[in-house]
Order: sequence, then C-alpha cells, then structure tokens
Amino acid sequence: MKALKFIFIGILFGIILYKSEAASWYRIYEMFQFRSFHMYGIIGTALTTAIIIVQIIKRKQIKDSNGMQIAFYDKDKSITRYLLGGTIFGLGWALTGACPGPMFALIGAGYWTLGIVLLFALLGTWLYGVLRNKLPH
Repeated sequence: MKALKFIFIGILFGIILYKSEAASWYRIYEMFQFRSFHMYGIIGTALTTAIIIVQIIKRKQIKDSNGMQIAFYDKDKSITRYLLGGTIFGLGWALTGACPGPMFALIGAGYWTLGIVLLFALLGTWLYGVLRNKLPH
C-alpha cells in the first residue's frame, strides 16, 4: 500500500513535468541558448519550494515515512567539485535534452529513444558505484 502512494506521486510528477513543458527538448534547448525564461522560471520555483520545505523540516524536526529523524549533513564546500559535477551534468542535459526527471516522463509519453539515454544514465550510476571509493570526495 505504501508503494502505491509513491507510484501515484511519481505518475503525478511525470504529468506535471510533461504538461509544464519541462520535458520538452525544445524548451531545454531554448534555456541553454538563453532565449526563454520558461525553464528558468520552473527551476527557480522548484528551488524556492525546496528551500522552504527544507527549512520547515529542519525547524519542525519532521520525521520521514518510517518515523526516523531527517538529518542534513554539511559536506565539504569545495567549489571545484561542484563546478565539475555541474558541468558534467549540464553537458549531459544539453546533449540529451533531458535530465533524470523528464527522462522518465518522456519515455512514458512514448519517446522510446530516451531508453538509450536511460540505459547510459543507469550505466553511469553503476560505474560511479563501482569507482566511488577511488574517486576524490
């Protein structure tokens, strides 16, 4: 029953991504060419919402669905790793026209070629897991 709730939320999230055109390759292309505010507005709204929700979780000490305390850890604030990671993520996003969220929405909408992107995203995630202990963190 608990899994059904998360499946419903995922489906709702996919519908919102698709209907807001956040999954549109053309909208992503416009964003990377700085020709439209559409995607920046969506990302800015998501970021603002996330900041507010994280502050509520921290101040009210809200627990997760298993009753465990939600903990936030301050990681090393090394700017180099964030710039490198963000650049790699952005290049992948620009080349494929999809980040991980819209990738699933696009497959669900019938754009089967995104299956190749999903396959390589999963391969990259697996490869990171294999090499994680050897990488600088």
